[in-house]
Amino acid sequence: MSAVFIPLQIGAPQIILIVIVVLLLFGGRKIPELMRGLGSGIKEFKDASKDDAPANKPEEDKKRL
Repeated sequence: MSAVFIPLQIGAPQIILIVIVVLLLFGGRKIPELMRGLGSGIKEFKDASKDDAPANKPEEDKKRL
């Protein structure tokens, strides 16, 4: 019963094991494509959040006055 509450501590051996499993699942050629997709998704998210920020700014200025 106490084995269920073991804290999740990730060290170097666990990271190495995760990297090996990912390489086996996706292969060396597919990983750069996945990282590019992840990077472009993060970039689009940041751009979208920047577009929303100026629209909210005049409302905040009105609240201060």
